Amino acid sequence: MSLDMFVIDGGKPLEGTVAVKGAKNAVLPMLCAALIPEEGEVVLRNVPNLADIRIMIQLMEYFGAVVNFDEENSTIRIDPTNVENKPAPYDLVRKMRASFMIMGAMLARFGSTKVSQPGGCAIGARPINWHIMNFQRMGAEIAESHGYVSADCHGKPKGRVLYFDRPSHTGTENIMMAATLAEGTTTIINAATDPEVSDFARFLTAMGARIKGAGGPVIIIEGVDKLRGADHIPIGDRLEAGTYLFGGLVTRGNVKVTGIDPEHLSVVLLKMAEMGAEIESAPGEIRVSMDGRPKAVDYTTAVFPGYPTDLQPCAMVALTVAEGTGFVRETIFENRFLHVMELIRLGAKIVINGDRATVTGVPHLDGAEVMASDIRAGAAMVLAGLAARERTEILRVYHIDRGYEDFEGKLASLGASIQRVDQYKWNK
Repeated sequence: MSLDMFVIDGGKPLEGTVAVKGAKNAVLPMLCAALIPEEGEVVLRNVPNLADIRIMIQLMEYFGAVVNFDEENSTIRIDPTNVENKPAPYDLVRKMRASFMIMGAMLARFGSTKVSQPGGCAIGARPINWHIMNFQRMGAEIAESHGYVSADCHGKPKGRVLYFDRPSHTGTENIMMAATLAEGTTTIINAATDPEVSDFARFLTAMGARIKGAGGPVIIIEGVDKLRGADHIPIGDRLEAGTYLFGGLVTRGNVKVTGIDPEHLSVVLLKMAEMGAEIESAPGEIRVSMDGRPKAVDYTTAVFPGYPTDLQPCAMVALTVAEGTGFVRETIFENRFLHVMELIRLGAKIVINGDRATVTGVPHLDGAEVMASDIRAGAAMVLAGLAARERTEILRVYHIDRGYEDFEGKLASLGASIQRVDQYKWNK
């Protein structure tokens, strides 16, 4: 685990252009699905070099896949020919909740699996019971003991009509994998409609799966006999893009992001415009510029196409320096205000009442020592440090490394004064 920290001298507007690569939340399920074919090569291009992706590669190699990550060309090649069915160990699964999607891939290929219960960001309940209940409906016999979940279909999974109480993109993708080689047809009702789910369906289709309706609330998957290798370019990372665009807003700068579909950030851009930002978009790129303090508005997180919970911390940073008072209501996770106490250390005025945070803007934030509590909260703290006067030091940046490739380098290219240092060697 990295003991690095970021040292930021704030107060400088971000100016320039930055490119984003493939979406982490698209690449991770694709890596899991790459374990399903018994032959053929899977190629993923424009893949960011992230801690989470490297953890998933370690897990794939543990199962016997041959994985080559060409970092220079951002390309991953996977040979799944010799994948074996063995328990997914706690040591790897605990590091990242998305690793639980291994279960759907293994059920598709082998009809049974044993996976450690997952870890990942500590931002509230992300119940795997939604996954498990639907695997049971597909004929899996489930057993839980000693921190592991075992699932055995005694053959292939069975196509069924399935339902999620609330849309879950990892749950939807996990079931989609199991359904690709299931006997019969699987219908997922109240499926996640995120762009990453649609992209995942395109990837599985390129591998030979038969899928209809992805991008809508009902997905229909007709089981096939086998999947094959495929060559795919994942969609751009809307969460990374949104972070840089908010960076332009909170520093009163002018930032263009390339490699992103503006439609994937429609609601985010509408809210930014409501705050007074000037928005320009064209195919594959978005520009946000801000002159003066933003205006306070209200934010409520929702499943796609609503405002994304992963960009809620960035919205809160924008509100801390806005004119007026706005609220943030978090409807997805019950514990996603961990960044609030850190923002208060910078001088923010925030009051929490249940799932709602009321933010009264201040003319400026002041630098302090803070920490990253998870990926997105950590990125938001960096934005706060960029907007603040004087120096901000951010600890636990290993969280940020899970979701942002060369975050400090890209920000520096936009004019930020930011450096990564060893926190034990840093001479204040």
